[in-house]
Amino acid sequence: MEIAKNTVVTLDYKVTDPDGNVIDDGQHPLVYLHGGYDGIFTVIEEALHGKNSGDSLKVKLQPEDAFGEYDEELVLVEDATLFPDNIEVGMSFERVGEDGEDEMVYRITDIADGKVVVDGNHPLAGTALVFDITVKSVRAASAEEIGHGHVHGEGGHHH
Repeated sequence: MEIAKNTVVTLDYKVTDPDGNVIDDGQHPLVYLHGGYDGIFTVIEEALHGKNSGDSLKVKLQPEDAFGEYDEELVLVEDATLFPDNIEVGMSFERVGEDGEDEMVYRITDIADGKVVVDGNHPLAGTALVFDITVKSVRAASAEEIGHGHVHGEGGHHH
């Protein structure tokens, strides 16, 4: 079956940076609903359209097509008294902006001298990504999957 709108696609994949460093070894197949449901990066979805089970391809995503450019303004230095005593580098938390903007996830990247450095950038922001993809299987989506906009069952969403 050919990948088209409203098909469920299962991919074997590996993600590296442009230097070949492994970002995601693809230990578990990626399963998504094809056709603009935001289950996969748009550039990859477009490259997969019309492919068949067994097809392989390599897709390079620039930062703006993946997790965005790195934004220095999302790195903040806060007073440690604003945080619980048990914080550690690598912890994440959600923060709502003062003007009611959407919540953002920040990671603690440094703790020193009574200050905490938090970073609202995705850990892969500013990084180009190379996807090595093999189409493992393609099937027609169920009416329920189409209605919900995501895959159900193995590798997908469970209600």
